[in-house]
Amino acid sequence: MNLSNCSLPLLGFAAFSGTGKTTLLEVLIPKLVGAGVRIAMVKHAHHEFDVDKPGKDSYRLRKAGASQMLISSRNRHALMTETPEEETSLNQLLGRLDQTRADLVLVEGFKREAFPKIELNRHALEKPWLHHEDKNIIAIACDSAPETALPVLDINDVSAITAFIIRWMEGHKAQTATCDSLSPTMLSVDAGREKILNAISEPSIAQSLSLESLHHCVLAEPVIAPVNVPSSTNSAMDGYAIRSDDTSRDSYQLIAEVFAGHGYDKSIKAGECVRIMTGAPVPELADTVIMREQAQDVNGTITFDTRKGAIRPGQNVRQAGEDLRKGSVVFDKGTRIGAAELGMLASLGLAKAECYRPLRVAIFSTGDEVQAPGSAPNAHCIYDANRYTLRAMLTKLGCELLDLGIIEDSEEALTSTLTNAIKNADLVISSGGVSVGDADYIKTVLSQMGDINFWRVNMRPGRPLAFGKLRDVPFFGLPGNPVAVMVTFLQFVEPAIRKMQGDKFWQPERLSAISQERIRSRLGRSEYTRGIYSVGANGQMEVRSTGSQGSGILRSMSEANCLIEVSPEVECAEVGDRVTVIPLASRL
Repeated sequence: MNLSNCSLPLLGFAAFSGTGKTTLLEVLIPKLVGAGVRIAMVKHAHHEFDVDKPGKDSYRLRKAGASQMLISSRNRHALMTETPEEETSLNQLLGRLDQTRADLVLVEGFKREAFPKIELNRHALEKPWLHHEDKNIIAIACDSAPETALPVLDINDVSAITAFIIRWMEGHKAQTATCDSLSPTMLSVDAGREKILNAISEPSIAQSLSLESLHHCVLAEPVIAPVNVPSSTNSAMDGYAIRSDDTSRDSYQLIAEVFAGHGYDKSIKAGECVRIMTGAPVPELADTVIMREQAQDVNGTITFDTRKGAIRPGQNVRQAGEDLRKGSVVFDKGTRIGAAELGMLASLGLAKAECYRPLRVAIFSTGDEVQAPGSAPNAHCIYDANRYTLRAMLTKLGCELLDLGIIEDSEEALTSTLTNAIKNADLVISSGGVSVGDADYIKTVLSQMGDINFWRVNMRPGRPLAFGKLRDVPFFGLPGNPVAVMVTFLQFVEPAIRKMQGDKFWQPERLSAISQERIRSRLGRSEYTRGIYSVGANGQMEVRSTGSQGSGILRSMSEANCLIEVSPEVECAEVGDRVTVIPLASRL
């Protein structure tokens, strides 16, 4: 039987009437769902049935002659189709399932069709074995001990049957190794990120770079202070320097002025003072500075108004090495150099530092429907937004870019592109071509050139993800929808890049805020809603969504200053609930 309409693992249960298929499934399905498996169920009935209730509007309209009746409510929808001409085949039924919402299709009935099944048998019924005739049976669940090479399970041990099905699903994935037979229990965001980071190596190649080239780079060696900071004991403000053992006088004699960048090479005696500017070194024996607003100068005789502030020994003086002692560690290995770090290096007199080589990243988009911005719009085509969002995010991370453009839908074009990419890049990123239903040549080429896993990650947006290595070069295949590209980049690609760059101290910023609206989600899934957070009138952090959350609606991302994360343990966030906020300002 041709079951081409199903891209998911498909498993049936073969048994005679009275064996208890439905009773077993009632207990088995909760076990599988508890293990993270989303179930789609197809049940065949030999008798006439009606799922509608007489008297209801849908029933009346269907009986009035509607051959298809689609009824919807907040929590579910159902399509009832009249098929008086011929019975709908299993393959046709499978084609009507939304397979993006399931990991496994279970079938009750259709026992004569050719697809994998578990035979159920109870000895008390004295029914013949089905596996002798049906070569599609992969295991037997029974309460006896049949002579067979097939795996035999205890029909009353639902946990053992559950474990067998999950192992079988993993084997199904390994055999097919395509995007259409993905991880049966859909990876969590944390598990996916962990798998990726475990496969990524830290950098080893370092080079000496000048200050002008250091921005965004990551230190390969610690920076040691070659001098004290400040280099000398100096004044913290404009004022007058005196000795701390000479603070009780009524007046002082002004003997000199010291400006920043200059000094006074004599010692100050009792009764003397020096006018001094901020940052200027204090003269020998002078260790206290009184701000000029307290001072009065009458022909070189200086008096201080203590009503404007008491004079404390040592005040307003910065000691040499107070910020940084010579020989101490300024920045550890693995520190990313930003504006403040550059300023610090320059203040130490350093003109260069040892950093890891900047990461070179190759990017391209796939699909005949994708066209370059600036070209005349073609029918049924979309402009390539993904490459430009990726360019911006990669540039912000200090990566060097190898932009390979838009690749046509052909095996030859993709093979040539990837061959070029892995010769010249440290990392390759594509967008599009990793979802169920995408062109098979993409998966074929990737599998020929490397070891690539096609995952479904339990998140929205951004479920489809490909990751692996093309020879030794890491490869990310991101979704085609623009918002999904950005969210998956933030959750998976950026952490990987930072590890490849040697960035040891980065952690994504996460805040807590009170939701101002109901944030829809689903139990077991990580939800990332584009949002706007702000401080409310009561001083608490508040957050709301940007509105419509479709994966292709880029405007919702441009208006957002955060992602609202609803964890898998929460079915939805209600008004007033505390939610996690991931700020975007520093990352996009």
